[in-house]
Amino acid sequence: MTKLVYFAWVRERIGKPEEEVSLPASVVTVEDLLRWLKGRGDEYAHALRHSEVIRVAINHEHVDHREKIAGAGEIALFPPMTGG
Repeated sequence: MTKLVYFAWVRERIGKPEEEVSLPASVVTVEDLLRWLKGRGDEYAHALRHSEVIRVAINHEHVDHREKIAGAGEIALFPPMTGG
């Protein structure tokens, strides 16, 4: 099982702060994960509609969408950060 944690408007649109999922074997990279999540329902599709802007951290370390997720205990998804 992998823990997925959602932040800010990603969490609001999905409707939950986190969940434990069993990822299919076809989900190898962050990009695969985002694609798989979009297929889990309208709320996921809405939250991840522009998945290219979603920031991702694996085990508290920011990663690129091409990063492999094997061995990830926790994957966090959040919108781009803005400064101010």
